[in-house]
Amino acid sequence: MKKFNDYKYERPDLEQVKKDLEEQIVLLSSGKDLATEIKAIHKVFEINDKTESLNTLVSIRNSLNTTDEFYEKEQAFFDENNPVLQEYQHKFSEKLLSSTHRLELEREFGSLIFIRAELAQKTFKPEIIPDMQKENKLSTEYGKLIASAKIEFQGGVYNLSQMAPFIQDKNREIRHQAQLAVSKFFADNEAQLDRIYDDMVKVRDGIAKKLGYKNFTQLGYDRFGRTDYSPADVKNYRDQIYEDIVPLVSELTNRKAKRLGIKNPKSYDLALSFLSGNPTPKGDRNWQVERAKKMYDEMSPETSEFFNFMLDRELLELDSKPGKQSGGYCTYIPEYRSPFIFANFNGTSHDVDVLTHEAGHAFQVYQSRDLLPEYRWPTMEAAEIHSMSMEFLAWPWIDQFFIEDTPKYKFNHLASSVSFLPYGVLVDEFQHHIYEKPELTPDERKSLWRTLEKKYMPFKDYDDDTFLEKGTFWFRQGHIFEVPFYYIDYTLAQVCAFQYWIKHQENRKEALDSYLALCRLGGSKSFLGLLESAKLMNPFEKGTVKKIVKPIRSYLDSIDDSKL
Repeated sequence: MKKFNDYKYERPDLEQVKKDLEEQIVLLSSGKDLATEIKAIHKVFEINDKTESLNTLVSIRNSLNTTDEFYEKEQAFFDENNPVLQEYQHKFSEKLLSSTHRLELEREFGSLIFIRAELAQKTFKPEIIPDMQKENKLSTEYGKLIASAKIEFQGGVYNLSQMAPFIQDKNREIRHQAQLAVSKFFADNEAQLDRIYDDMVKVRDGIAKKLGYKNFTQLGYDRFGRTDYSPADVKNYRDQIYEDIVPLVSELTNRKAKRLGIKNPKSYDLALSFLSGNPTPKGDRNWQVERAKKMYDEMSPETSEFFNFMLDRELLELDSKPGKQSGGYCTYIPEYRSPFIFANFNGTSHDVDVLTHEAGHAFQVYQSRDLLPEYRWPTMEAAEIHSMSMEFLAWPWIDQFFIEDTPKYKFNHLASSVSFLPYGVLVDEFQHHIYEKPELTPDERKSLWRTLEKKYMPFKDYDDDTFLEKGTFWFRQGHIFEVPFYYIDYTLAQVCAFQYWIKHQENRKEALDSYLALCRLGGSKSFLGLLESAKLMNPFEKGTVKKIVKPIRSYLDSIDDSKL
């Protein structure tokens, strides 16, 4: 059995890859019989899987150590050449759509692959390749800059992930100074961050206009393969969050301030939930992984098989290290049929959230890895349902991680998940304004952020942190730089995951069976199609958020949080 470190990387021969793709693409729509076309399509999938596996290995190993010169060069190679390979995907989609056997191919592969191919046709032309290369390089530059953080604090030197425990410290002045120390890193790099983002906005706006879009907004949606909702639907959804969730989050913030004995809570107070300290896992990484194994072994035969596969092949990289990229993610290496989980453990409850959230992503793709490559993953707003729902499905075992902190964790997990929604839609509305007005200056963007922050998070007072007060908190939100318009997916998925929390309270087995069925569907249906299959309410329909928040509010109100 090969472990992750044995997964072999060698730079692909791009000329050979292009030649192989060209040979298969020619077989489509050239008067060949149906069987030949089906075989050619599978061959294209096979070639893509091989190249994507190498690309993914580079991406993982580069993120594990951003100072490794070999993988830095290989990442630059893919940044440069992925847009070139996309030209072949464009040609493939073109031939697929014009095939004389299209009806038979739709029966063979499903209609969604054709709907997405039609969308993909709109998002690419060969003339935008240099712009896409620039966009990739800017994204890599941002990631490297964030990973370079070396913050001196209380006699130590920390990266951004490692500063999180100080932001949650029970001592208010430590929290205060930790926030200022993190802000200093961003302030020291303000000009560079402004320049990177300004270049990103301009290059994306230019790409959109070359493709015939009015601006980048709809292109951003189309890039994510959103086939059944629009910016207007998202605005309606944001309005629901503003009306039904912002008042509840303001109440929860007041409850927290009361628990903490603070009359006028500041921004550096918001990450702490209890005077007795936030809930923390009661053991180190190995201890937590052992408990995660026990949990997944007991949850279901499917989760047990999956998690043991991950452990046996060493597909979890969890420690925070110097030079390691910040944040966490799950990805998939097709050639090895392997999900991979990347995280930065820091001793907070976030560590357990990784073992549930990212494992939810990994479990879903493990369940659907036998589907067509196009259907292994759903679009991202659906993909996040699997991860966020797994966090709630883990509740019966959560005491194994938090021991005496379990009541605090459950209350905080639910309250924090609700409290995230206004921030999530704030990020989304900010980006809509940005790409509708790409000419905004860096200072105007910051002013816009602070205005929206006051709308969705009216309780956020930055005290003496003048850097954050001018509207720069978004500098640390990598999605804004690297994957524009993605962030709303987390909030849509959270509203769906809350429905699994509600189902799980009522009937644990039925909730898990529904979840397993949803995972097995992968991305074979659109977002709304998946919701319909799982009998989940549509977040875009007015009244959905109000209905879902009712049992959540009842649960939170039933807890005497002053005793936690």
